[in-house]
Amino acid sequence: MLSSYHDSPMKQQILGSLLLAIISSAFVLCATSRAEAANEFAADIERVLRTQQDAWNRHDLDAFMEGYWKSPDLTFFSGANESKGWQATIDRYRATYQSAGKEMGKLEFSELRIEPLGPEGAFVRGVWKLTMSDGKTPHGRFTLIFRKFSGGWKIIHDHTSAAE
Repeated sequence: MLSSYHDSPMKQQILGSLLLAIISSAFVLCATSRAEAANEFAADIERVLRTQQDAWNRHDLDAFMEGYWKSPDLTFFSGANESKGWQATIDRYRATYQSAGKEMGKLEFSELRIEPLGPEGAFVRGVWKLTMSDGKTPHGRFTLIFRKFSGGWKIIHDHTSAAE
């Protein structure tokens, strides 16, 4: 008895190829949308950092702090010291850069590397440099953990070091 068209190896091969094409297309679309999402939130995070940089350079510490999570659970490490919470962090910045005899200088972020940790988290590395009125240029590196909240991306952890 002749096999029917419905059971033919040719039909099975066509169906297999079609299924493989659908699966491959779905994989490519998924990978593309993940890459697009990563690029989109990397741009959003970089925008937060550039907004902070601009605020700093206007000497607007309150606007600069908008990039941080306004929570007692925010952590900020600098050298061997830890500031726990948003208020302690802004107090540290004020004491270091706005108290008598201190200046904020001009801030520049560079070498930004933004890596997703999931749809609502990111790890950021970069370099900071201040240019002071006396020509000194304190500088160093930072690592940040960002979390996405309903109000946008915020720094929930900052570890900053200065060059020796």
